[in-house]
Amino acid sequence: MKGAKQTTLRDHVAVSGIGVHSGLPVTLTMHPADDDAGIVFQRLCDDGTTREIRADVRAVTATEFATVLGDADGPLCSTAEHLLAALRGLGVDNAIIEIDGPEVPIMDGSAAAFVDAIDQAGLTMRALPRRYIEVIKPVRVAKGEAIGELRPYEHGFRVEAEIQFDHPLIGHQALALDIEATTFRREVARARTFGFMKDVSKLWSAGYALGASFDNTLVITDDRVLNPEGLRFSDEFVRHKVLDAIGDLALAGLPLLAAYRTVRGGHKLNHAVLTALMADRSAWRVVEAAEPVRRTRGRAAIDLVAAAFGPEVA
Repeated sequence: MKGAKQTTLRDHVAVSGIGVHSGLPVTLTMHPADDDAGIVFQRLCDDGTTREIRADVRAVTATEFATVLGDADGPLCSTAEHLLAALRGLGVDNAIIEIDGPEVPIMDGSAAAFVDAIDQAGLTMRALPRRYIEVIKPVRVAKGEAIGELRPYEHGFRVEAEIQFDHPLIGHQALALDIEATTFRREVARARTFGFMKDVSKLWSAGYALGASFDNTLVITDDRVLNPEGLRFSDEFVRHKVLDAIGDLALAGLPLLAAYRTVRGGHKLNHAVLTALMADRSAWRVVEAAEPVRRTRGRAAIDLVAAAFGPEVA
């Protein structure tokens, strides 16, 4: 959340890869967009038509193994969370995402390739002030042992993630970070998606993970990581959960001024918490940045916030 003005890409940039679930080749091109456009996906369909949808919590149609966006005509694209995390983590407010397949390419299983692409395109500051969704009272969702909560936080956007797996390589891991561009690049962007070898047959039979490989997924057996290069971080698993949370919460449509706590969560919980927030109009408001962001004890904070708008987000 660098600066008080909205941003977009300076130029267009493309990446190509395969979908981790579909296994199909896909090219994704990011384009500049106007103020207040938000993040818009344009799907180039096989029949020559184009479908368009804004990345918004109301556009989520599935969260079982990835975040899927769609509308009344069906799914438009899946596995959008790593791209959305990169856009939000680097402070991109407005962009058009053109995609010629059913799934965002998985690349190396992290957000690193999208960060590189955004850096290649560059960012430009627009005329209008940045708008935020400020959480003004806690919203909490619990599903069994999984807990997700958004609460007010005056220093910007923070993610506190905790995971617990009955596995010797993972066990209990926790990470709490204030999310700024520098922190996102260094601590989160390179963390890869992971899966267990014992689940492969079940996923394949259900039509998932058809494009998964050692090139894009951390694969874990009962006692070791099979990828030759090993882990990028000793706690890469929880870092990837933070990455997913940033991407899923980007579907608020505007940057959040909030702290998000997730315990044993995933896409489904992230979506449930964001849906609960949007449904409670007393829990949030839209505010406008009136001055540049200042630094306070290593955290980002908004110097001034303009008068609040109503809760509707266009």
